[in-house]
Amino acid sequence: MRDGHRHYEVEGQVVRALRGATVAVSTGDSIAIMGPSGCGKTTLLNCLSGIDRLSGGDVYFDGCSTSEMDDIERTRLRAESMGFIFQSFNLIEVLSAVENVEIPMLLKNHGRNEARLAAIDALDRVGLRDRIHHRPNELSGGQQQRVAIARAMVHKPAVIFADEPTGALDETTGHEIMDALLAVNEEAGSALLVVTHDDVVGSRCSRQLRMLDGAVVSELAG
Repeated sequence: MRDGHRHYEVEGQVVRALRGATVAVSTGDSIAIMGPSGCGKTTLLNCLSGIDRLSGGDVYFDGCSTSEMDDIERTRLRAESMGFIFQSFNLIEVLSAVENVEIPMLLKNHGRNEARLAAIDALDRVGLRDRIHHRPNELSGGQQQRVAIARAMVHKPAVIFADEPTGALDETTGHEIMDALLAVNEEAGSALLVVTHDDVVGSRCSRQLRMLDGAVVSELAG
């Protein structure tokens, strides 16, 4: 992202969520995006991933401007090259763990058998080989987040975006989830961007970006 600005109009007033944010992400990076509530962390993540559009500035993915892409092209880019993990897990309740995880493969038009094998392998890598046929309501919070991680990595994305992935979990489970995320980051080479309020989570990433009032104000190496 180069000089990213994002503003909204709420009840007649302009809210400036991003104010000239600039971020460079390379293959294999693990980046914690930190700062107080309301500083623009989630907006930054959404604009980097193309879920939201910048009001000014630009985002480049492999040298291509996402601002010049239409909605279909941006959706295709997310499906093919990005993985997403959310605090609320966002699993489909009527599907089993393996059925949830194989969705990104099916969206990329892989065959059913190939998608199923890849999903089983991804679940095995996050320690859920014996839970592949369980539905979300049959899994603990930590197990559901592991399913979400498996879903995010199954199609070998270039970058994984995680918005408060440990926020709804206890300390021990949160540590285990970060272990799993960083293992994916190291083994697959996917860049990892994590929004977090947790200094311990942030310290485990190779880079820590601090935000304040919609801008990246400092960066530390982890």
